[in-house]
Amino acid sequence: MPRQVQKALPRTIHSVTEIPTMFAYIVRCNFSEPAKEQFWNDWYSGPKIGQMLSKPYFRSTQRFRRSDGTGRNYLALWIIESPEAFTTKEYTSDWGFFEWKPYIVDWSRDLFDGAKIVEDSFSVSPQGALHVVSFDGMGKEETAAAQKAFAFIHPNMAWLAITGLDKHTEMIGLLPVSELPQSWRPSNAATGAQEALYLPISDFHRASDFHKAL
Repeated sequence: MPRQVQKALPRTIHSVTEIPTMFAYIVRCNFSEPAKEQFWNDWYSGPKIGQMLSKPYFRSTQRFRRSDGTGRNYLALWIIESPEAFTTKEYTSDWGFFEWKPYIVDWSRDLFDGAKIVEDSFSVSPQGALHVVSFDGMGKEETAAAQKAFAFIHPNMAWLAITGLDKHTEMIGLLPVSELPQSWRPSNAATGAQEALYLPISDFHRASDFHKAL
C-alpha cells in the first residue's frame, strides 16, 4: 500500500509583548532662598526637564508643590526604566544642580519599585492634584502598620516599596486626583507619617514626546 504522508500543520507563532518594569524616582526638597525660588522653578520645569528626558532610561516626569498637609514643599516624580539611569555617562557628566545646590534643603532622592506602573500612572491634569503619603523616620514595622491604616481609608492609593538611593522612606503612597477637592484634610491615619496634597507646577512630559518635538 502506498505510504500516506501526513502534512504538517502550520505552526502558529504568538508574539508576546512584555511590559517593561518601571521604577519611580522621586525627588523631594525645600528651597531656602525666596529671592531665587521662581528662577529655580523656571529652570527646573523648563530646561532641566528637557535635559533629563534626553538621557537614557528616563521615560516621563511631572513636578508638584505642596498645597496642604505635611512633607517637603517640592516633589518631582520621574518614571525610569532602570537604576542604570544614574550611572550612564550622560547622567553623571551633566547633573546640572550645582548652581542651585546651596539653596536646596531637606533633599531626598528615593527610587521605588514600580513593577505595576506605566509612564503616565501618576500624571495629573492642571486641575488635579497628587495625594502623597510617606513614612520618613519610621522603621519597617511601623511603616507596615501605618500603611495598612492609610490603605483602609484610601483603597485606590498605589503603594511603592523603596528599592534604592537615599531610602528616606520604606514606602510611598501615590494617588492622582483628577479634580482638586474643594476642601481637603489629611486623614491622620497614623502618627509620624507625612500626608500631603501636591498641585502640579509643570505639565506631564514623556521622553518620547520631547524627542518628537526636537
